[in-house]
Amino acid sequence: MARGDRAHPRRRRLLVPGLVLLLVVALVAAGGVAWRTGLLDGWLDRDRVVPEPAAIAPPAGVEEPELTPPDPVAEPATGAPGGAAGADAAAVRRAVAATLRDPRLGPHVLATVASLEGDDPPLLDLAEGDQRATPASTTKLVTSTAALLALGPDQTFETSVVRQGRQVVLVGGGDPFLERGPQEADGSAHPYPDRADLADLAARTADALDVGGARARAPRVRLGFDDSLFSGPAVNPTWESDYVSAGEVSPTSALWVDEGRDADGVGVADPAAEAASAFADALAREGVRVLGAPRRTTVTDPDAAAAGQRLASVSSAPVGEIVERLLEVSDNDAAEVLLRQVGLATAGEGSIEAGRAGVRDLLGQAGVRLRGSVLYDGSGLSRDGLLDPEVLVDVLRLASSPVRPDLRAAVTGLPVAGFSGSLADRLAQGPQAAFGRVRAKTGTLSGVSSLAGVALDLDGTPLVFVLMADRIGEVDTLDAIAALDRAAASLGACACG
Repeated sequence: MARGDRAHPRRRRLLVPGLVLLLVVALVAAGGVAWRTGLLDGWLDRDRVVPEPAAIAPPAGVEEPELTPPDPVAEPATGAPGGAAGADAAAVRRAVAATLRDPRLGPHVLATVASLEGDDPPLLDLAEGDQRATPASTTKLVTSTAALLALGPDQTFETSVVRQGRQVVLVGGGDPFLERGPQEADGSAHPYPDRADLADLAARTADALDVGGARARAPRVRLGFDDSLFSGPAVNPTWESDYVSAGEVSPTSALWVDEGRDADGVGVADPAAEAASAFADALAREGVRVLGAPRRTTVTDPDAAAAGQRLASVSSAPVGEIVERLLEVSDNDAAEVLLRQVGLATAGEGSIEAGRAGVRDLLGQAGVRLRGSVLYDGSGLSRDGLLDPEVLVDVLRLASSPVRPDLRAAVTGLPVAGFSGSLADRLAQGPQAAFGRVRAKTGTLSGVSSLAGVALDLDGTPLVFVLMADRIGEVDTLDAIAALDRAAASLGACACG
């Protein structure tokens, strides 16, 4: 069984036509009622004003007949789902307690369930032994929220080409999703979000090099590449030795293509050199001859763009969209890049240590107490990390707060039970009413399983939950995952309000 629950975008991709069909099936199954994921989305966007149909003017030239509205069958409901009373602690405990006592979860199980709004004490706080556990990929919730705090949802990262002396230099800006070429080029659907690609950058560079305007003479250049934006070890020293060789994660780089993989999807030892080689090929297709092999260099003039030396650039998707994708498919590589970006934003240094310090500081400033938690990476692949479940509760409450719309992607990016991402084929053994009502980040390592997210119960009450077990026997792995799935599903199927 894979150590991490990450799915590479090229291997796990929701095709747009398939998603549309899935939505149609869900609508039919619900008897014409709006898709259940919209219940939680509606709660998150409860301040949005939607005009009444009668307030929308008809198109020009169309006469609207006079209609008399019928008497209402019942008074419309008002206020937030769940009402002021919130959830009942006894009902929450009845829903999940028996499942969480499953011996296959091992001797160390932590569970916290709380109201999503406010800072009321937990409705359920189950702890056996240490109040902290190995978080696995639920760490990505913390990293993503910190990245949104540091950068904002609209920040993008540029990959550029600058002229330096007699060479042109490909400069990495820390775009986690930079690709070789448009996804449509091989006939596959384009994954969300839109990605910058080297083919586009090469075409722009060729245009900039064509001084005469007709490309009568093919330009010849020497190519350098600069990946110096990130510093420190490219491979986290707390990871197991075979994570990179097994393809769980690539060496983290400010310049890479296809998340540090070659054209066949196989990880490479030097992602920046692979990106430069791919860019040289793209330049050749545009009629630009690259002399010799690309060489690693550093752009010495930080004001090269201002001095008119920048030839071309492409921009990444906004951070908010990167976060949504990262959480949906549990992308280890993107999480590690965002950790370095946090370090750059907070300390001017794109290292692991600067990123870790930035995460701690940003969460503390936002009112999230770490309660002795310690994280060593951005993805959760490290087994040395320990996280108190109430930290994840506080992070989810912060990200869903109506006064922090800039953090909303940390919730909207959560996979939906039975429908999307790493929960598309999960929670099937629990109550079917939970499908579409539970959104959660999964966390899976050998001997470790966790879920952290939001459930909307049958009464319309939003609940935040964190379920963690980190001493699972090897033979019990799948049964333990199923047990946590049933517990989360029971919250979505509970009349706990």
